Amino acid sequence: MLLAIDIGNSNISVGLFNGEKKLEFLAALDTDSKRTADQISVDLLNLFALYHHDIREVTGAIFCSVVPPMNFMMEKALTRLLGKPPMIVGPGVKTGLNIRMEIHSQVGADIVADAVSALEKYPTPIVTIDMGTATTIGVISEGRNYEGGLLLPGVNVSLDALSRRAAQLPDISLQHPKALIGKNTEDCMRSGIVYGTASMLDGLLDRIRETFPDRELTAVATGGNAPVILRYCRNRIIYDKYLLMEGLWAIYQRNR
Repeated sequence: MLLAIDIGNSNISVGLFNGEKKLEFLAALDTDSKRTADQISVDLLNLFALYHHDIREVTGAIFCSVVPPMNFMMEKALTRLLGKPPMIVGPGVKTGLNIRMEIHSQVGADIVADAVSALEKYPTPIVTIDMGTATTIGVISEGRNYEGGLLLPGVNVSLDALSRRAAQLPDISLQHPKALIGKNTEDCMRSGIVYGTASMLDGLLDRIRETFPDRELTAVATGGNAPVILRYCRNRIIYDKYLLMEGLWAIYQRNR
């Protein structure tokens, strides 16, 4: 079995694949860069116990991270639990992507995993949208070329900023708005964030589509906030919950 881990700014996603690329479980932990290797080890063991799996069945591990301070402790914890070091998505790992960025190392490991997975499943050109703490957009053309992308504040980041910077605006959760035009402060905030983000994605996709005038564009989204926002988009955007995890699986197989 393969243990795949994505260390994000807000959450750590932990997935366990069997030998047939099927996820046995997908769980989430809080991201805390102060955790020791022992604490991470205990968290992982507890997850395996919770989902009734034996960590001794794991034959390999891979992780990607956008939180560098956690990388050393995660590597140490996995090495201790599995008896061998994990694969880390980064320089030197084969991805099959032709990255057309000025500085290759500036492409986030999560964006790379999303792109690798999308190329396995969807026709090019592809736009990947990962809606987490940040909303990251990647553009992939024919020939497995990663052309570049866009980075925007995530939905919850925008909500938090609005509440903190405006004294009379409350803290609210991300939910489906009741209507386009809100009738109270909370409804107005939800409508603005949800419809505003959906309209932003629609507008960006329309502009990206103009760079591929002769090809049909495939848009695929993942991340915790995607299901709420995609419902209000006018463009067809495929929701793929396991996009990043399956990208880690594909990268591991390529580098075994």
